[in-house]
Amino acid sequence: MHAIEAQGLTKRFGSIVAVDHLDLRVERGSIFGFLGPNGSGKSTCIRMFCGLLEPTEGRALVNGFDIVRQSEEIKRTIGYMNQSFSLYRDLTVKENLVFFGRIYGLSGGRLRARMAAVTELLELGPYADRRAADLSGGWRQRLALATALIHEPDLLFLDEPTSGIDPVARRELWNLLFHLAAQGRTLFVTTHYMDEAERCHTVGYLYLSRLIACGTPAELKALPCVSQTNVRMVSVAISSPALALAVLQDAPFTRSATLREAEVRLTIPTETPDSAVIAALEEAGLPGARVRSVEPSLEDVFVALAEEAGREDHHS
Repeated sequence: MHAIEAQGLTKRFGSIVAVDHLDLRVERGSIFGFLGPNGSGKSTCIRMFCGLLEPTEGRALVNGFDIVRQSEEIKRTIGYMNQSFSLYRDLTVKENLVFFGRIYGLSGGRLRARMAAVTELLELGPYADRRAADLSGGWRQRLALATALIHEPDLLFLDEPTSGIDPVARRELWNLLFHLAAQGRTLFVTTHYMDEAERCHTVGYLYLSRLIACGTPAELKALPCVSQTNVRMVSVAISSPALALAVLQDAPFTRSATLREAEVRLTIPTETPDSAVIAALEEAGLPGARVRSVEPSLEDVFVALAEEAGREDHHS
């Protein structure tokens, strides 16, 4: 049984189609990355999966429960962590855990045991008596994750869990997510960070309310619109990358050009040698370029998918 199974799942708000005939399966014990631009329908999907919003059409099972007929059963088996910090700021860490534990029906020894377990897992012990409002962004996210875990859910929905926290806290939080997945929990994660998408077992890309691609990162990078047979990708390292970008954007061999991590990322015909790129820069007074072949990234994947979907919408 899958953690999530959706068939033709659709949600309309009047004339607006927020989610358009979504077909999706999420394996148990996996980390599923759900990506797409703002307004593409990701949050609407999550609200339907959580039993908070009824679909207009289609059906879905979450942990084996129907999202329309068995929404209360779903709510007992899932945890949800919002992208905006939604805990009680005037309560301490311990008080927030008590409050959310009781919401999920925990009490007495069971509540104390679960509080101790999530406090140890998230290393919240030193902050137990600190008000949530006084925590840093990273520790607030840890507290939010602790409250989502306190009732031992099988499936966690994490809506941009690392938004607004520093890189160290972001890495530590992902280490915790890997630990949870290793324990058999399913994680459904939305993110705008491409490096986080690379860490997911499977990635789905939602664009203009439609799921236009779903697969492992390797499978997505092998899509025909990304790994075209007649072009290749190169990265150009040079001391003045912005100037180099301006030159290469106008080069006759360039199919696409962008800046990526202080290097120029180019898509060029397969038959164009590296020396042609170097020569074009030297002619513009920019010597010393180093060119290397690179594989497509997930960012390249999503740009290519969005462009392809845009062309299809234009012609339909």
